[in-house]
Amino acid sequence: MVSKVSLVRCTDYSLAAESVRTSIDLIGGLSSIISKGDGVLLKPNILAARRPEDAVTTHPAIVSAMCEMVREAGGIPTIGDGAGIAHPGATAEAFTVSGIETVAREQGVELINFQTAGFEEVDVPGASRFPRLFVSKAVLDADVIISLPKLKTHELTYYTGAVKNMFGALPLKTRREMHLLAERQLFGEAVIDLYTVARPHLAVMDGIVGMEGNGPSHGKPVQTGILLASYDAVSLDIVASGLIGLDPMTVPTTKAAVQRGFGSEEPVVVGMRPDEATMKYKPTNGGILFNFPPAITRFFGRYYTVRPRIDTSACILCGACTLSCPVHAIENVDGKLRINSEKCILCYCCREMCPEDAVQADRSLLARILADA
Repeated sequence: MVSKVSLVRCTDYSLAAESVRTSIDLIGGLSSIISKGDGVLLKPNILAARRPEDAVTTHPAIVSAMCEMVREAGGIPTIGDGAGIAHPGATAEAFTVSGIETVAREQGVELINFQTAGFEEVDVPGASRFPRLFVSKAVLDADVIISLPKLKTHELTYYTGAVKNMFGALPLKTRREMHLLAERQLFGEAVIDLYTVARPHLAVMDGIVGMEGNGPSHGKPVQTGILLASYDAVSLDIVASGLIGLDPMTVPTTKAAVQRGFGSEEPVVVGMRPDEATMKYKPTNGGILFNFPPAITRFFGRYYTVRPRIDTSACILCGACTLSCPVHAIENVDGKLRINSEKCILCYCCREMCPEDAVQADRSLLARILADA
């Protein structure tokens, strides 16, 4: 089946609301995916605590426009994500600095922190790498998922977009395990395992200002002036990666998705012609981590950990952490609570929910060295 991808010119975020509407109308509008009363999860890219102008995160103007359109279609919007930084409180901080928290407050929309909202283990049909995955409950419970990615290059996958944006639905332990596969194609297959069970119904890409070079966080913002939308996230990624000068089939997530039967290798583009929007991005040089042989990355990766630990001298045994832990990793041993590291998925719910601030973050020696670098 041929998929349709809209391509719309938008040169400034002050024009985002109108342009987002145009991009979605070109592919058929929201009525085909949203019914009255549907819970609609808007999933922006909230990678880290960075300002909108840094082009690391989805711009708040895009998220705000989508909140309004979802309401007009009869849906009930929520906004949710989990940051990719391995320390407690990272997502809450990223929501604030990126401007997404302000959007949620102004729009009267619930803001869901995937790190604290809980995860549920699900089977992955036809899995290549992960036959079972813990996935954010907010994602699994949503009637409709709308991915709102940022157009960026990526050190590991060369490009990151609508498919890779769902990576935020995983707990940090699983993300770490996927990265430690340390080979681009293996990682791409793992991401598509997630995509199999957490597939957005619509993707709207923020390409007004993208990122080139060593994305997704260390690249350079680049004025690109486009928005893309599609009901098919894989097809959107094929078009978007082509616009910035990549062969889409060299993008590991796209190649793995197509091999798994997702997307259309030749989607129909509506709106602007692709040759009117092409802008070759400076590619990544692979970054520090992925220029090493996979075996070395895997070896050293095992020694990079940031784990929660209960300070028993401050713990009052209220049970808040035990009740909030989605995998029941907190155990009472001789009247003191401890975290079973084998069960822990690094969601940090225990730390977020503790009223006594008794859950600490223990960093390994390598993590402390890199944090100070």
